[in-house]
Amino acid sequence: MDGLIMTAQLILALSILVGIHEWGHMIAAKMFGMKVEKFSIGFPPKVFSVTYGETEYSIGAIPLGGFVKIAGMMDESLDTENLSKEPEPWEFRAKPVWQRLIVMLGGIIMNVLLGILIFSMMTFVYGESYIAKEELNKYGIVPSELAKELGFKTGDKIVKVNGKDYDKLADLEGGNVLLADNHYYELERAGEIIRIDIPKGLLNKMSEKKNQGRLFGPITPFKVGMVSPGTGASNAGLAVGDYIVNLDGKEINYFHELQAVLSQSKGKEIAMKYKREGTIHDVMAHIDEDGKLGFIVESLLIPSHNEYGFFESFPVGTAKAFSVITTQLKAFGKMFTGELSFRKSIGGPIEIAQMYGGTWVWAKFWGMTGLLSMVLAFMNLLPIPALDGGHVMFLTYEAVAGRPPSDKFLEIAQKIGMVLLLSLMAYVILNGLYKVIFL
Repeated sequence: MDGLIMTAQLILALSILVGIHEWGHMIAAKMFGMKVEKFSIGFPPKVFSVTYGETEYSIGAIPLGGFVKIAGMMDESLDTENLSKEPEPWEFRAKPVWQRLIVMLGGIIMNVLLGILIFSMMTFVYGESYIAKEELNKYGIVPSELAKELGFKTGDKIVKVNGKDYDKLADLEGGNVLLADNHYYELERAGEIIRIDIPKGLLNKMSEKKNQGRLFGPITPFKVGMVSPGTGASNAGLAVGDYIVNLDGKEINYFHELQAVLSQSKGKEIAMKYKREGTIHDVMAHIDEDGKLGFIVESLLIPSHNEYGFFESFPVGTAKAFSVITTQLKAFGKMFTGELSFRKSIGGPIEIAQMYGGTWVWAKFWGMTGLLSMVLAFMNLLPIPALDGGHVMFLTYEAVAGRPPSDKFLEIAQKIGMVLLLSLMAYVILNGLYKVIFL
């Protein structure tokens, strides 16, 4: 079932992203009087098609992309049959360079606008909840195993990152931090200030399955939230609002202490003490094979929350959207220098579906879709033949030189671009399968 939900979310997201992207090309072309012959979400074979006016609208069986076929344009179809004739006034090649540039940028622009809209509306609807620096440092951090290898210890309080102050927990692991040069943290430990320098290649390690997740989280006092019926928690008599104070003879004050005992007690029956209205209850509790008792943890950390009005949300949403682009640029720079592994960093349909997850949560769905919309805009702007950025590159050359590249050159470049893209797609899919099977 989880796999079906992941797949459904991926297909819906791609349909939205591809549809709005190709619609951007089509609406710009029609606006300038160009003939749009085909509009497709998904690649052939066709599942459904309908012709309205001059355009055939279709849905393809392979939901990994889409296309718009504009008359008189050298595109991925490599249809060059009519390019030797004089251009008709309704053809792409007959229009001024500036109009053709707008058509080629139309899809990218629409993806950027969609990303901004999604991030802005999520900001308006949900606001921003976060763990502020002061709340994080009330108890300190719990480092992951990878963070422990780097020198972090439970209870450390993070004072600065890369020599700068920060506002919230999320600021400690964002792209601007992890992709920075000479990345380091300043910690307070037992009254002393300690500096931990982060070695190059950290992101490569974080991309490994065993290290995925946050570098560190907050030490979290907690109480029992909703209890699932028929579980060890339910059978032991736990109820909402209870406090677990001892498990298997070990004192429990924080969530990470609970996790440590549960992970060592999978499938076992262990002693538990919990407090309810000042009274301590001694019971036996069964831990399932996944190391869970069967209740939702209610954090006692006090989150900060910002609400935004409708118009206030747009500057915030726009900043969030473009932060995706800056992160992508920094990541590409690290890949070119070899500091960031290309194989470990790229993700295809399998990885994206896993990021959506096996539970359909609309807030997460739209957040992921907004992020992917900005990534798609960035990737399409790369100056690779067969991508929008490749067309923009050649049109820019035409605008500067006063003449277009030859049709033969464009045909060869398009073929090379298609080979590169198909090879990259195959590599990404196979790499994703390798990660699932072997890592």
